[in-house]
Amino acid sequence: MIQSMTGFGKHSIQLPTKKITIELKSLNSKTLDINARMPVAYREKELELRKTIAKKLLRGKVDFGLYVEYTGQEASADINVGVVQQYMNQLKEIADGNDLKLMEMALRLPDALRTHRNEVDEEEYKSICNTLDTALVEIQNFRRSEGDVLKADFEKRLAILGELMEEVERLDPERKETIRERLTKALQELKTEVDENRFEQELIYYLEKYDITEEKVRLKNHMSYFLETLQTPDSNGKKLGFITQELGREINTIGSKANYAPLQQVVVQMKDELEKVKEQMLNVL
Repeated sequence: MIQSMTGFGKHSIQLPTKKITIELKSLNSKTLDINARMPVAYREKELELRKTIAKKLLRGKVDFGLYVEYTGQEASADINVGVVQQYMNQLKEIADGNDLKLMEMALRLPDALRTHRNEVDEEEYKSICNTLDTALVEIQNFRRSEGDVLKADFEKRLAILGELMEEVERLDPERKETIRERLTKALQELKTEVDENRFEQELIYYLEKYDITEEKVRLKNHMSYFLETLQTPDSNGKKLGFITQELGREINTIGSKANYAPLQQVVVQMKDELEKVKEQMLNVL
């Protein structure tokens, strides 16, 4: 079952003094590209979290956000009293002002606040991992849902290609007869005696050169293989992409050999449908 590379997952967990939220957004990309945003205190765990994401999402441009909202009596910084006092004493020497005004100025100066970098304890990290797992399930469900839409569209496009293929089958005998009549007429206009046997041999060679039987067979096989691959348990966008390239190759060859306007018009329609498949294929995991 195919999956889209477009997805979104979000989950939050409430701890005693903080609320932790994890968001995952993904778009299409040839490889896995993870952009992580998280508080400095959690950076030590970034590599492990990236590995967890990589195992589940495989491909796509992924935005990973870990957000912390403090809801309890936990401060991440306090006043560096000694430094602030020194600043105030120096400011008194160069400016007049009451202590409150001087303190406001001192608090804006470097090192006035002392930041605490708390280590992430094991219990909190387990909670973060569980939250990430839930967000990953959500984004994977989103991808599957989008994949169902893509699958329905692919099946629709392949059905149209199948109908156009039937039109090619119908026009092919007519095309051969038209080519034969065209060559015979051109020869008659020359008003020159020709060896009929030799002419038939050359005509057969010419028709064989522009024969599209093999291309029709291969095109049908590729279409069947594409639909079979859509039904496999794993999403394999790269494989489907390769099959799409083969479809395009056979359609192009039929067009180059057609030498018959009605058939070339059908080929143009086939190329148009295949182009729509290629556009959607960019989103398949």
